[in-house]
Amino acid sequence: MNIGLIGAGAIANFLLEEINQNQHNSLRIKSIFVRDKEKYRLLESNFDVRLFTDLEAFLDSEIDVVVEAANINAVKTLVPSVIKKKDVVLISVGALAEEGLLTEISQLANEHKHEIHLPSGAIGGLDLLQNAHALGAVTSVSLTTRKPARSLIGKDIEEAKIVFEGKAADAIKQFPKNINVGIVLSLAGVGIENTKICLVADPHIEKNVHHIEITGDFGEATFSITNNPLPENPKTSYLAAMSILGTLKRMNGELRIGS
Repeated sequence: MNIGLIGAGAIANFLLEEINQNQHNSLRIKSIFVRDKEKYRLLESNFDVRLFTDLEAFLDSEIDVVVEAANINAVKTLVPSVIKKKDVVLISVGALAEEGLLTEISQLANEHKHEIHLPSGAIGGLDLLQNAHALGAVTSVSLTTRKPARSLIGKDIEEAKIVFEGKAADAIKQFPKNINVGIVLSLAGVGIENTKICLVADPHIEKNVHHIEITGDFGEATFSITNNPLPENPKTSYLAAMSILGTLKRMNGELRIGS
């Protein structure tokens, strides 16, 4: 399967190293869409890829699927055009908190017979949540995320402090760079208006910690995940980067386990 990337940041470089540099047998990144070709020119020789600044030329290149590895703005401005021609793996899921955008790209995907794939990112348990919610049997979903204080609120404090408590729809407005996990959880389950979010700034931890609680007719489930950062970029979760690679492998595989 030939892959096109939108963006050339930490996650894109992780994928280039894991797929192209390590010569993954069935996956290959062929094209990268960037704003500034000269800035990333070395990627062409280092990873045997082509850089594009024209979206249509990028989409018409030798690719089967597009991985958005940029930011929320890229989802808003580029993905509606991309989904008309290619399947999409979407990383900046915070953009989908805007109901109008979610509706637009969902309708376009259906109209043009393409798929939108949302990697699980920095958490797990989404297959259980989707399965339990298949018959509307989930009654509550809550997420408590603890992050190092300085990374979340930009300053040092002495004790852990709750900086947000409420619904996911409001969390994305106040903390747009810190709530991708909550949006994925919402889309898999009871929606952004009904998913409860608690964000905690904690000066005593060095890693992000996510605690998920799900209740419903099926019973109860809890998950706790402590994320190591991506070695090349401490602001990016290692598990989030790995979830994208895992999604691509499952898309290209003969046997698909779970969701």
